[in-house]
Amino acid sequence: MERLAIMPETRIDEQVIKDCQEGDREAFRLLFEAYKDRVFSIAVYSFHGDQTAAGDVTQQIFLKLMTSICQFRGESQFTTWLHRLVVNTCIDEQRRRKRYLDFGETIALPTTGERKPPERRYERRELADCVKAAINELKPKLRMPVLLKYVDELSYEEIASVLGCSKGTVASRLNRGHKQLARRLAHLRDQVALED
Repeated sequence: MERLAIMPETRIDEQVIKDCQEGDREAFRLLFEAYKDRVFSIAVYSFHGDQTAAGDVTQQIFLKLMTSICQFRGESQFTTWLHRLVVNTCIDEQRRRKRYLDFGETIALPTTGERKPPERRYERRELADCVKAAINELKPKLRMPVLLKYVDELSYEEIASVLGCSKGTVASRLNRGHKQLARRLAHLRDQVALED
């Protein structure tokens, strides 16, 4: 428990990773606690807001992590290695699910039955939902760089390492993603201008 208190929220030191590689369950619990939210958020975006699918994939990822952490050699940052595992698992699961889902099917975000929030909060939530939907409509090769850049705040170099491509490819995909998002969200710019 003392280790958790002195460690930064999403950073794990080398000793915790070595302890995980030696089978220490407490160290693995610390690793899980530090990264579960980041892994889940990538999975949610990868599965178009489907939290059930994201939860299933998050479990798969941590099971894989438990069995494959010995493969981490420290040649890159642990977060880069973990992101690569997350991205690959999400892509594999999406391919597996495509066999069973109709390609035209879209998954709607669930709505809650809670009472209506104040007007401003509702507008912000609506705006956030529009942005999420637009990101989810991007092809995976454009969506993943956007998520890794803006949700996980990775550098171009880290994104390139996670996706197994060059920094130039990352820049190109981000540029194309930005352009598509700008087109899909242009109506929001007009709406915000009217409210001001």
